[in-house]
Amino acid sequence: MKKVKAYLKTIDEVIEKGRFKDSWDSLKQITTPEWYKNSKFGIFIHWGVYSVPAYCDEWYSRKMYQEGTHVFLHHEKTYGKHSNFGYKDFIPMFKAEKFNAEDWAQLFVQAGAKYVMPVAEHHDGFQMYDSDLSVNNAVQMGPKQDVLGELKKAVEAKGIVFAASSHRVEHYWFMSPGQLFESDISNPARDDIYWPSVVMPDSVRYEAEGIVDVAPEFLEDWLARTCELVDEYRPKIVYFDWWIHVECMKPYLKKFAAYYHNRADEWGEAVAINYKHDAFMHQTAVADIERGQLSGISPDFWQSDTSVANNSWCYTENNEYKKPRDIICILIDVVSKNGALLLNIGPKADGTIPDKDREILTEIGTWLKQNGEGIYNTTYWKRFGEGPTQTPDGFFTDSRSMNYTAEDFRFTYSNGNLYAFAMNWPSDGVVRIKSLGNYIKGVYCGLVKNVSILGFEGKDMRIVRCNDHLTVIAPDVQSKYPVCIKIALG
Repeated sequence: MKKVKAYLKTIDEVIEKGRFKDSWDSLKQITTPEWYKNSKFGIFIHWGVYSVPAYCDEWYSRKMYQEGTHVFLHHEKTYGKHSNFGYKDFIPMFKAEKFNAEDWAQLFVQAGAKYVMPVAEHHDGFQMYDSDLSVNNAVQMGPKQDVLGELKKAVEAKGIVFAASSHRVEHYWFMSPGQLFESDISNPARDDIYWPSVVMPDSVRYEAEGIVDVAPEFLEDWLARTCELVDEYRPKIVYFDWWIHVECMKPYLKKFAAYYHNRADEWGEAVAINYKHDAFMHQTAVADIERGQLSGISPDFWQSDTSVANNSWCYTENNEYKKPRDIICILIDVVSKNGALLLNIGPKADGTIPDKDREILTEIGTWLKQNGEGIYNTTYWKRFGEGPTQTPDGFFTDSRSMNYTAEDFRFTYSNGNLYAFAMNWPSDGVVRIKSLGNYIKGVYCGLVKNVSILGFEGKDMRIVRCNDHLTVIAPDVQSKYPVCIKIALG
């Protein structure tokens, strides 16, 4: 606790000296970095102790203690009674013996990712990095190596931006079901990975206004840990999961934001924070929509995060994978609406990336190599797209495939060029873009100087423009993925 108090003093000193203070009025100075807005595509990594049981999902450490659930029963059947084998007993089994940061970084380059965000600490309370504030970390236990530090070094050497996420705040109540029956969790001490395991009914945890009491000792520990992560690893994005929106977190969020941006000033870097559910004041951080998208353009840059698997963020033996085409369609739709996509993978406990995860990333990278000009460094256009297929607003809407038609297009724009993504290329190679008809009021009826198709230069193609649409006729073009039509406007 003395180390936490010392860190809190440092935090106050940095805020006192810096240009950012812990108030929303001061934090309104924050602007979103241009490098972030231009990046468009990042890799999220859920990897931790929960990768050892590799069952159900990354919430194993909570669900295994919820009596009567299939995870609870699986745990007893596979590992024995919870009083004899608890979650902490997975830590020595988490060896990461095949982890190769260079191999991971090379895969991310091939995938076309511009930033990489490993989970630094998930709800289970195990830090994937070296910490002076807790012994429950990957340097002192489990892998006994600084996996976060190694990954940072490897990705930055390849020109990829390093970011990190913290899901620490949910740990306050995450392991608490184990206190309700005979298990290895009972009045955990502060240095115990189960601390504090506060029993909290769902009706309180999910209070609409976020009004819930959290012990100041835990909140101070949260702030110190998060600022330590910033100081030691200098991530250019810090992502927070959902429970930071509770009211009692607000003073600590403001302190963290002021500290982080003041430290970034010292480094000479532009950084950003990700949040959910209005945890931060509008335009002081970048909003994130988990497993979901927007139905229209947002004037403020935003981020969608989803996973290669629909059922889990971490590796499990029964992951239900998305199709690469569906992920590419999500990426295009998000970028057309002024967003970026953060795509998650789940490595195995030994540190290897599953073949299916690799396959998906490689497919996306191949597509981006051909079509990236219409993704990276672009902005939104006058409208995000056209066609009958509409994306629903909000969280947790990404598990079903969008059945795009040959009439569906998504638009991006850069330097006088409009990029029209045909979301489902027709078999006859004839596409009609209504937004580019000669007399479509309020869209675009100016000059079209030149038209080409990325990756299919040299193929037979001609265009016809009439009052109702711009027709692109390219019978030699065939693709199972969206096709990008580059249109030079004049």
